[in-house]
Amino acid sequence: MDSAGLRRAYDEVLAEVDAGGFEPPGGGELSAEQIVAHLAANDELMSEATEAVLAGSPFAYYDLETVHRPQLDALVAEYGGQTGLAGQTGLAGLAGMLRATSQRLCVLVDRLGPAAAQTLVETRLHEDVDLRVDEALPWARTLDLHTRVHLPKHLAQLRALRPELHAHRG
Repeated sequence: MDSAGLRRAYDEVLAEVDAGGFEPPGGGELSAEQIVAHLAANDELMSEATEAVLAGSPFAYYDLETVHRPQLDALVAEYGGQTGLAGQTGLAGLAGMLRATSQRLCVLVDRLGPAAAQTLVETRLHEDVDLRVDEALPWARTLDLHTRVHLPKHLAQLRALRPELHAHRG
């Protein structure tokens, strides 16, 4: 399976993260740091499922519902203090983590052959009302949802944290 589209989607998200300059979120929304931590945690789950598919396991399972805000906050605390690009800390440290997790996932996706990509994986993915899956899907379909729906959704969330979109907060 070709990961080119997935890599492009990650490149867009990472370019937005690298641009920085995010404001704190509105009530109940995720911060830029939490969004990046969420994506990295999701990458780990997707990599585990992809490894199970590659190993021929009939028990592959992907459940994004297992990642909750306290876990995101723990990742932010752990990786947000690390040095990232150009010696920056905080968001740059998290971006470094996301680069590593997304690269690992893309390498695994590139190893999926046509038959493996059609392996049914029990998938549970609930994000707001626009992305709800709770069924067995071919793994290629779940990866496609991640590429075409999930990553762009979080890219839009990051862009919405730009100060120019929140002049009313000033």
